[in-house]
Amino acid sequence: MTLLDRILAMLPFTWLDAVALALLLALWAGYQWYADYGAAARPRLGGEMERFVRGWIERMVERDNRMVDVNVLRNLMRSSQFFASTTMLILGALVALMGYAERAASVVAELPFGQQVSIRLWELKILVLLLIFVYGFFKFSWSLRQFGFCSILVGAARKTPKDLSEYAVDIDRIAVILSFANRNFNQGLRAYYFGVAALSWFLHPVLMIAVTLGVVYVLHQREFRSRTLDLLARN
Repeated sequence: MTLLDRILAMLPFTWLDAVALALLLALWAGYQWYADYGAAARPRLGGEMERFVRGWIERMVERDNRMVDVNVLRNLMRSSQFFASTTMLILGALVALMGYAERAASVVAELPFGQQVSIRLWELKILVLLLIFVYGFFKFSWSLRQFGFCSILVGAARKTPKDLSEYAVDIDRIAVILSFANRNFNQGLRAYYFGVAALSWFLHPVLMIAVTLGVVYVLHQREFRSRTLDLLARN
């Protein structure tokens, strides 16, 4: 018996479950690095929005009345707040599901393509979903705080300077923090996408592999090949 076989024997899942879980984690981490840090030279949705965010902040400092800017930030905060609250509800439901693992496992096993698994494996699947949405909650809550910081910075902005170069440092500070907030929000949304892939594991690991690949394809199409990106990239 090889070392890998011994490790799998100690765990409650088969090698197919291990492959499905490892693929999910690897593609999630790999795609996140590629989309947020490794594809800077390629047009991407987040990069184009950062360009517009900087333009927005440059226009903001020219205005004496900044209620429009405050309302935009308020809408961004509401989006993060909504997903943070929703994530907490999902986490509560998953914790409650832990107490009904045996009954839920028997119900799912009767579904088409359902798989009869041990209670330990079922609890492990719930735990994976819990970790995914805990990660999403931290991302959304940190995004919410960063949008709040930007609101304070907008409120603290000086009156319109005669030369925008005098305000370059402040423009850069607000724009960079906003880009951080948007990035954390996007990473939280990706947790929902990959949470759907992890949810398919309850039926069958092969389905999880297929859904994981499908999620990566959909994310790539939307962030790198969408019509929205084409419109934003036009000069």
